Amino acid sequence: MPIKLNKVAYTTSATAKGGRAGHVRSADGLVEFDLAQPGTTPEPAVNPETLFAAGYSACFQGALANRAKTLGVDTSDSTVTANVSFGPSEDGGFGLAVELEVSIPGVDAAKAQELVELAHQFCPYSKATRDNIEVTLTVV
Repeated sequence: MPIKLNKVAYTTSATAKGGRAGHVRSADGLVEFDLAQPGTTPEPAVNPETLFAAGYSACFQGALANRAKTLGVDTSDSTVTANVSFGPSEDGGFGLAVELEVSIPGVDAAKAQELVELAHQFCPYSKATRDNIEVTLTVV
């Protein structure tokens, strides 16, 4: 069952033209990129997976800080890396998988794992992907 919003706090939009090898632009113009499929250009290029990784890592970092604050734990030096993989899926189409690597310096491994699990329950990206794609949590 979908989780419904009680109230809309923010809405944004972006428009794509040309698919994975096209162009994307946010309504406010702050994000604007030509896109390219990985391995099709000699230079690194932005692709949908790069954008998803950036969004998920930032959102998860915020969720981690929020949950840590409720427990009185300082995570200001923490980092979250989202490794997003794209490839053929068992249903005959294509899909995504994500590994979130979380580093929380100065916090013991058991507490770090607890915070990561709490953040995973709280993070809007984690809620959106739950039971839809494989998401692996790794404390480093």
